[in-house]
Amino acid sequence: MSNEPLDVDVPVVRAIHARGNYLRWSDHSYANSNAPIGTQMNAETAPTNLSSPDRHENLCLPWMWPICAFENMVQNQLRLSSDVLNFAAEAHKLDYELKPAWATPNTIKLELRTMQLRDFSEDGAKTIPVIVDAPYAGHSTTIADYSADQSLVRTLKANGLKRIYVTDWKPATDAMKDFTIDTYLEDLNAAVDAVGGKVHLLGLCQGGWLSAAYAARFPGKVRTLVLAGAPIDTDAGEGDVKGLAHTLPMSFHRELVAAGGGRLLGKFMLAGWKGMNPTDQYVKKYADLFTHIEDKDYIKRAEEFARWYEAPLDLPGVYYLQAVEWLFKENRLAKGTFVALGKTIALKHITIPVYMLAGEADDITPPAQVFNAENYLGTSKSDMTKKLVPGGHIGLFMGRKTLENTWPEISKWILSYDNGL
Repeated sequence: MSNEPLDVDVPVVRAIHARGNYLRWSDHSYANSNAPIGTQMNAETAPTNLSSPDRHENLCLPWMWPICAFENMVQNQLRLSSDVLNFAAEAHKLDYELKPAWATPNTIKLELRTMQLRDFSEDGAKTIPVIVDAPYAGHSTTIADYSADQSLVRTLKANGLKRIYVTDWKPATDAMKDFTIDTYLEDLNAAVDAVGGKVHLLGLCQGGWLSAAYAARFPGKVRTLVLAGAPIDTDAGEGDVKGLAHTLPMSFHRELVAAGGGRLLGKFMLAGWKGMNPTDQYVKKYADLFTHIEDKDYIKRAEEFARWYEAPLDLPGVYYLQAVEWLFKENRLAKGTFVALGKTIALKHITIPVYMLAGEADDITPPAQVFNAENYLGTSKSDMTKKLVPGGHIGLFMGRKTLENTWPEISKWILSYDNGL
């Protein structure tokens, strides 16, 4: 047996052992050898009790290191390839395959041109019903019932509101392309009549300005009004939507509608939203997904969000153009020049209790656009409540902290004005 030194010392072998787990003279072997750390190993001083954690171990003698290293590389590549394939499949699923879903059992109370009125009520409840007027701005109304543990509907029910309805706005078909704002106000009025003719109206985001317009047009049919992230005074504050509305001419919006054959296609809106935060949407999103591809909880949360965010709704072209021009360019609702179902309305016609909720980091509906409503409403100051909470826009409707800390308070506020039917 040759005493020719093997040109590698123990620390190097240990490092290789720790990294690849194939080039095996284990630490246990060294501990039972007579070779002091830092000395060169040769055939006589090399340990004889080679560990064998797998069937490849006995191949990994010094002269076989290149083969073992290659095998280790192949195994790592196979694991990497598996992760890449899983990542690609999951990314495609998140972007294209998931559809909106309701987390809480419900029935269809009423089928209308523009919506299905979903009923989440408990049997036998006798209180004034709550209608959640969900946003109609390109995303599914399931934001109101986002998931089993992040549901505005469930939070309201758990805090005493037992008659809950949600406006489930339909994606615009070609037959709906000429629907106007009045079309939606008519159907909202039909929904109110279907549940008794008087409601607590809870408007989320774009559902907020529609709810305010409805309350001003039919003041006797609304008991209380909640405006959550609702753009009421669109000239106030600074935000992305305001900036785009004031910068882009109406001709741009008309061209978008024309490109959709008379509708504003959801895919156009989705591209626009993502373009507001391109690094997050086109780089960080996928980097985070790859990093967490084996994290089941992360994947579950990602799929819940994608189910809502990545499945946009088409809007009627006429409705969309009216909303842009009347609400966001001309600010007619705040200025008292909005015409609803043939009648000029003003926010001063609203004299019922109003609760205003805004997010301090909301760049879609800045807090001032919500809170400035107090300057136009006919409601007494004692019946107005304003609440500013941490977080951004969608967190107002499905954020865990807001659902836990703020919506129970809003539920109790509504109940304090509920004197039954």
